Amino acid sequence: MKRLFSIAICAVCIGTLSAQKSYSLEQIIDSALHNNIAVRNARQSIVVAQQQRKEAFTKYFPNVSATGLWFNANKGMAQTSLNPAEIIPPSIATSLASSLPPEALVGLSNPITLSMMKNGTIAGVMAMQPVFAGGQIFNGNRLAKVGEDVSQLQLQLSEKEVEKTSEQYFWQIVTLQEKMKTIEKVEALLAGIHKDVDVAVRAGVVLRNDLLQVELRQNDVESQKLKLHNGISILKLMMAQYCGLRDTSFSLVANINSSIELPTKQDHANALFATTEYQLLDKQVEASRLQKNLAVGQNLPSVAVGAGYNYHNLLNNNHHFGLVFATVSIPITNWWGGSYAIKRKTIEHQKAIDEQNDKAKLLQIRMQNAWNSVMEARQLLSIAQRSIEQAEENLRLHQNFYQAGTCKMSDLLEAQLLYQQSCDKHIDAYAELQNKILEYKQSVGQR
Repeated sequence: MKRLFSIAICAVCIGTLSAQKSYSLEQIIDSALHNNIAVRNARQSIVVAQQQRKEAFTKYFPNVSATGLWFNANKGMAQTSLNPAEIIPPSIATSLASSLPPEALVGLSNPITLSMMKNGTIAGVMAMQPVFAGGQIFNGNRLAKVGEDVSQLQLQLSEKEVEKTSEQYFWQIVTLQEKMKTIEKVEALLAGIHKDVDVAVRAGVVLRNDLLQVELRQNDVESQKLKLHNGISILKLMMAQYCGLRDTSFSLVANINSSIELPTKQDHANALFATTEYQLLDKQVEASRLQKNLAVGQNLPSVAVGAGYNYHNLLNNNHHFGLVFATVSIPITNWWGGSYAIKRKTIEHQKAIDEQNDKAKLLQIRMQNAWNSVMEARQLLSIAQRSIEQAEENLRLHQNFYQAGTCKMSDLLEAQLLYQQSCDKHIDAYAELQNKILEYKQSVGQR
């Protein structure tokens, strides 16, 4: 029965291991670029900018509008009174008096009340085509295109930040995984020491204090292992949320023992123009220039032509007519306030140019600093690699010294601790170099 139970447990463990998915660094980054919320929002911003550009393009075409009105008033909107006696000249009145009957002459002497447009219908269609608007339509379209370009560059920045953060998560987890492997090696080493010391204590060769020191060290390693396990669990949760992974039942694959290919140092003055940050600054300058042109155009005359077709029955008869027209609008008093607006936009344009020049220097400083960090991280990795070799040899010698009775247990445990620390520093230096390489490549616009 126990054997069947053991077989079942093994089957469950094998099934769990087989279900665990492994990811490489490239797969993690690809998943993050497809699923991270910041990248998705940046892509939506591109769609919004495209719609704004299309909206601005419609301003080149005629503006067509249609109107319709029906009304019914309680009395005519146009009313007047006519007195025929006042309108008819005296010479004609004399002729009428001799030819018309007396009843008609009496009617001509009374005022006549006229009332019109008590009800009616008005409808029309009109198209107006702008001919000249001070460059506002042209500059508005170019500004919308700049906005679309900016959204594309913002997407690149979001992708770079997501790639950087994803790689940091990756190496943080890999670092803890490697430290866990080191802990397991240390556990095996301490288990062997504990076994040998326990035998020596039973034989009365060494004091029990040596055994207690080993057990205390084992307890310390066990607490470190627990902290590493919790740290890996939290980092996996954060990575799964950030990269859009379904669960945390995954492992990361990294070839720690492989050599790292260092990037080639670029000419930072020339690499500046390939960076997304500088291109954004360039777009900022262009946008400020177009906004200044728009401010100028708002104070220039505008010309438009149009045509329309209308219908009404205000005089109780259907009337259709078409018309063509041209309009000229000249802002006169607007130049008072408009001149200040133009000056303000001119100053803002110059500020954008100054900011571009200043930040361009800062970007080059960032490139140099990133390159220095790569060189420093490479040196630290070389030191860490030598430290492992030295710590391994030191541990081997102390093991031999302890077995020969020429060193204390505390010295052996200290040598073991130095070995563990050297292994941890090596994986930290390895991950740090990987992160610094990515930062340099991004700073010079290579990724």
